[in-house]
Amino acid sequence: MKWNNAMAVKINPAWYEVLRPQFEASYFAKLKEFLVAERAQHTCYPPGSLIFNAFDSTPFDKVRVVILGQDPYHEPGQAMGLCFSVPDGVAVPPSLVNIIKEINADLGVNIPAGKGDLSGWAAQGVLLLNATLTVRAHHAGSHQHQGWEEFTDAAITALAEKRNGIVFMLWGSYAIAKSKLIDRSRHLVLTAPHPSPLSAYRGFFGCRHFSAANAYLAQQGLPPIDWARIG
Repeated sequence: MKWNNAMAVKINPAWYEVLRPQFEASYFAKLKEFLVAERAQHTCYPPGSLIFNAFDSTPFDKVRVVILGQDPYHEPGQAMGLCFSVPDGVAVPPSLVNIIKEINADLGVNIPAGKGDLSGWAAQGVLLLNATLTVRAHHAGSHQHQGWEEFTDAAITALAEKRNGIVFMLWGSYAIAKSKLIDRSRHLVLTAPHPSPLSAYRGFFGCRHFSAANAYLAQQGLPPIDWARIG
């Protein structure tokens, strides 16, 4: 779908059907107007074709785990539409460094340093969703409170209500607040401090969410996530 001649976006058809009421809502029309105006005046990330990359990479019926971030990276070359993920060749951000440290400690694997592309997780059913899907270059949080949060809350709610047995990994107070959208009798909700260097030592390290997720999936007869397969 095109929002204007310079901004083409795409989204997985199954997700589009689930989220159709959001695309047709008045708040989303205002959000589109805001984004078109922003991109006319500023560099914004990610590029239009990757705004819905989390949904394109992990179709609705394939989601087994949800990891929730806040908004995209805001420096050149970083944002790729998957929370915490950066393309190969881009320096790995500190929060992702800590996530990989916890995986290595939890599972006894050794993910090579310098690898930050998490598309391998997305392909296995890990929805890497930011609450806000766009950002102005060099301005963290600049596209918050424009409508994205309502849209992504609807995506979380759809998963929580229409699917069963999903693992939700909620790190930090912002993500943990989304737990109100999830029925814990139908899904596994794992919470911990954010993996940023400011808070990782308060309980993210040692949370063992990755082995816990795989144990929960195994209980349902589902294959585990190969967390070492990140690229």
